[in-house]
Amino acid sequence: MVGKFFQRPAGPEQERVPPGQYLTKGFPVLSYGPTPKVGKDDWELRVWGLAETRRFTWADMMALPHQAFTADFHCVTRWSRLDAHWRGIRVLDFMAQVCLDAKATHLMQHCYGGYTTNLTLDDFLRPENFFAFELLGEPLPPDHGGPLRLVVPHLYAWKSAKWINGLEFLDHEELGFWERNGYHRRGEPWAEERYDN
Repeated sequence: MVGKFFQRPAGPEQERVPPGQYLTKGFPVLSYGPTPKVGKDDWELRVWGLAETRRFTWADMMALPHQAFTADFHCVTRWSRLDAHWRGIRVLDFMAQVCLDAKATHLMQHCYGGYTTNLTLDDFLRPENFFAFELLGEPLPPDHGGPLRLVVPHLYAWKSAKWINGLEFLDHEELGFWERNGYHRRGEPWAEERYDN
């Protein structure tokens, strides 16, 4: 892993990089299956389950407040990118538009292409989480989850679902695609929650 594209963290960076991770200045692309191609005119984000059922269009999302975000990004495959620059919509600003049932404790992220991944509501409703539509000053490319993806910086990157198009709120935990296939239920990088044993 170490070499031309990945380096061991050194100096002050060591404190920002979880155990077992290597630094990259690039932004590797890892996905399961083909990359969905969804235009902004056809894109939507559905909300259902233990929440008022709603559909948000691209225009609805773009009407919400936008912010710049700088966040470290840690992939379970052992690479980390520090200080990735994004632009997007805070999860908390989005959730101000959603009528959520008090019984909700978890959610399933649904994505174009059929991918799913789960989160606890506590992990989702953190102030540093956001829906990203730009990366490094450019519209978010399809390979990186464009036109919109969730970014959950405190968990491994598979929890930051690419091509997101649905949030299903639940009163219990259900496992998503990678979790059903051996990945950890939560995926916290500092605890190296990579795989279920």
